This record gives sequence, structure tokens and C-alpha cells, in this order.
Amino acid sequence: METFYEKYGGEETISKVVDYFYDLVLADDTVNQFFKDTDMEKQRKHQTKFISYALGGPNQYTGQSMAKVHAGMNLQPVHFDAIVKHLHAALTHFGVSERDIDDALTKVGSLRDDILYK
Repeated sequence: METFYEKYGGEETISKVVDYFYDLVLADDTVNQFFKDTDMEKQRKHQTKFISYALGGPNQYTGQSMAKVHAGMNLQPVHFDAIVKHLHAALTHFGVSERDIDDALTKVGSLRDDILYK
């Protein structure tokens, strides 16, 4: 069975989704403060690799665990939900079907406990 990653054009498409996603995130006062001291070029590349892997692509993600990455941020459900909303919007913008978006967001949702309240 074709993975989500293959179906939508691999890393090139995921990279565009991630760029669009961060444009939404950085315009959102609910969450943009978490990125004020972030090297966004590095963050976009890192996130592209992570999302590519999460969607069935090759594992090029070499980052730390989700719990480690988000340690000290004390992220709350409102923050997590804003990020999910923006990811949904970015995937929709690039023509991903609602069913595939649901699958992708289920994978993202499974990380919730590793990200919140750290």
C-alpha cells in the first residue's frame, strides 16, 4: 500500500506543507512566542524530516525525543490544538484528502502526552 508520503509527492511536498504551516504558526499569537528565538530555517528542515517520517517516508529524523525537545516549555492543550489546527490547514491547502489528514493528525495526536506539560 502506498504511504501518505509517496501519495503526495514525498519530501518536496512535505517541505512546502511545512513552510506554509510555519507561516500560519508564526502569525498566531497563541503559539508564535515559542519560536521567537528559533532558527526557523533549521526548524523547517528538521520538521520536514520529522513529518516525512511520521507520514511513512524514510527515517532521517535525528532529533531528540518529543519530551526532551519540549522540556521547559510547559505547553498546554490550547497550544497543541493550535498547532494541530495549522497543520490541518496546511495539509488542506496542498490538496490532501480529509481521510488522509485524519490519519496524519491521529499520528500527531499520539505524541500529545510526550509534548504537553513538560
